[in-house]
Amino acid sequence: MVEEIWQELAKAKYLEWEHESSRRTWELKKLKETCESALKERHGRDSSQIEGFIDRSTSLVKQLDALGRVFRKAAEDDTPTELPDYLCCKITLDIFRDPVITPSGVTYERAVILDHLDKVGKFDPVTREPLKPSQLVPNLALKEAVHAFLDKHGWAYRMG
Repeated sequence: MVEEIWQELAKAKYLEWEHESSRRTWELKKLKETCESALKERHGRDSSQIEGFIDRSTSLVKQLDALGRVFRKAAEDDTPTELPDYLCCKITLDIFRDPVITPSGVTYERAVILDHLDKVGKFDPVTREPLKPSQLVPNLALKEAVHAFLDKHGWAYRMG
């Protein structure tokens, strides 16, 4: 039941991000075009003076390049990339939903490690040390890091 709820929540969050991302992309595109036009118009007025024309032309190219870098940077949060490894379960490689930490310091997705303990054996899959379900502790810091990442990078809901 929890898995189905997570899937529906992730789907809704992704669709919300997709809508907002499209809106932000459109707004950034229009703003960039406006800024480029203003720079070119200013350059056109300034270049009416023949003296120093080459320097001004180089200056325009540099300004347009800088403007492009600024807008690429602004679009980074909406650009899907790889998920950071530290936000993913070592067993499933999916982004954490409910991370728990073992006494040895390894963090797993709660449902996955409980399934491992039940079906495979009462040991840590990485360290091979004995492990009981009662030894698992919620990794609240990592859970907050996942939420912060998802808040900033809504595309990652599609990855989970």
